[in-house]
Amino acid sequence: MEFLSVFVALFLIMDPFGNIPVFLAVLDKVAPERRKKVLIRELMFALAAVIVCIVAGRQIVGLMGLEPEAISIAGGIILFLIAVQMIYPFKIFETRDEADGEPLLVPLAIPLIAGPSLMAVLLLFASSESPDFTTLSLAALSAWFLTSLILYFSTCLLRVLGKNGLTAIARLMGMILVAISIQLFLDGISLYSRHQ
Repeated sequence: MEFLSVFVALFLIMDPFGNIPVFLAVLDKVAPERRKKVLIRELMFALAAVIVCIVAGRQIVGLMGLEPEAISIAGGIILFLIAVQMIYPFKIFETRDEADGEPLLVPLAIPLIAGPSLMAVLLLFASSESPDFTTLSLAALSAWFLTSLILYFSTCLLRVLGKNGLTAIARLMGMILVAISIQLFLDGISLYSRHQ
């Protein structure tokens, strides 16, 4: 398990550039003096979900009776859907426009940062035959920290890059994510065929 490859995969899945417009739209309904606090709280919720997947990943997979190859294939499929959404935007997760007040856990922490694809990949890494928890933890924390920085300064980034710039970056990240998702899927198929 290489730090850089795991870090890149997790960072791309978190998709901070693609999530900036959604975060700003949701936080726009929060009182201005509360926005930074709410954002930090939601980022901490996402971090907690990441830590649970890493620490209890093997146990969770064991309780569900899932094999690593099943998680790899499922993670690849989910990741592919997220990547396609990044390239050709369409709504998989809809936020309620009528909802007022502060968001709590949903939709900012989950599913926008710690979504099903991120959890599936973390469970896959954590339940592999020889997991390197130190590398996985450092890569996950680094990806979360960089994502947090980008989202914290999202207003400035939107001003500098504009919506078109953010869309271009998100689509580029989506193209890289397509390759990662296909690799995960092929790894799962290969692992399954070896066990038959």
